[in-house]
Amino acid sequence: VQLVESGGGLVEPGGSLRLSCVASGTSFALFAMGWYRQTPGNQRELVAFATRGGNTHYEDFVKGRFTISRDNATNTVYLQMNSLKIEDTAVYYCNGQTLPPWENMGGAWGQGTQVTVSS
Repeated sequence: VQLVESGGGLVEPGGSLRLSCVASGTSFALFAMGWYRQTPGNQRELVAFATRGGNTHYEDFVKGRFTISRDNATNTVYLQMNSLKIEDTAVYYCNGQTLPPWENMGGAWGQGTQVTVSS
């Protein structure tokens, strides 16, 4: 499975960005697709994930601000990020897992896309 992200960039605090990730190399919908993020010197941390059945999980620090969604037909996952804060600045990585159950830090990874929140 190969994952390719897009949609990162520079945004002011309070602004919005939408990340996209397309999975290829598989003929069926992945069990789960999600997003992690990482800042220099820190471990990669989970942001959110969504299963092909429609279940979603969000970490507390993004609840109410970020929304994850999927298009199973195209194996695409989106992350709509609203009310962005400076501390959301990070490289965001797409994650895809073929089979259940969800395994933290498991599966395949994209190359990452930089999100910078700054005034």
